[in-house]
Amino acid sequence: MENADHTARTARTPRTAPAVAPGRAGAGDGPEGVGFAALVEGARRLAEGARGRRVLLGLAGPPGAGKSTLARALVAAVGADAAYLPLDGFHLSNVQLARLGLTARKGSEPSFDVHGYVALLRRVLADTAHDIYVPDYDRTLHEPVAARHLVAPGARLVVTEGNYLACDLPGWREARELLGECWYVDAPGDVRQERLVERQLRGGRTPAAARAWVADNDRPNGELVAASRERCDRILSTIGMDMFNYRQ
Repeated sequence: MENADHTARTARTPRTAPAVAPGRAGAGDGPEGVGFAALVEGARRLAEGARGRRVLLGLAGPPGAGKSTLARALVAAVGADAAYLPLDGFHLSNVQLARLGLTARKGSEPSFDVHGYVALLRRVLADTAHDIYVPDYDRTLHEPVAARHLVAPGARLVVTEGNYLACDLPGWREARELLGECWYVDAPGDVRQERLVERQLRGGRTPAAARAWVADNDRPNGELVAASRERCDRILSTIGMDMFNYRQ
């Protein structure tokens, strides 16, 4: 079995300015209007191109763009050969956020354990002999929870998603280097605003508090993430994509 360092070297190196190729969007282009079936086929080709090694597909993009829905739908469509690994499992706990003075900036770049996330990505690439348990974030508890997801030994494609996967920042650069490909998932600002406010309402905030959270927290997070578009292999729009017919 190849070790994590070798796997990282053989993974795709992020490009500062992706070239335009058939079926891909260039850094200066708008999002691709591509159907879900084509994305499933692209994910399968990525896994096949790894020639028996496990490969990571990253979905980056701003809050509310549809990353987690797309990731879960891809994993469900690919089947037993795929597994899901959300960045949200590496949210710092509320206790740690309070200690660091980040309670009001939960979900911002420094509110994640990026080094723990990178360590798990490396293990996922290196260890194909054992079950690997993956944490997630519980929106009812408002806390990260351990071992919600599983990367089984037979999984050859692991889809990971999160806001900051392509950011040119300490820790996140290392994460990007481990990804076989990284797709930037986007949606218009008004659509994301509506989704994010609804998310906060479901979490128990009042309408005024939900709008304030989105304006003061989610919006600046999205602006930081937008700077990472050019470090992704393709740029996708989720608007009208038939993945939204998928239900967990």
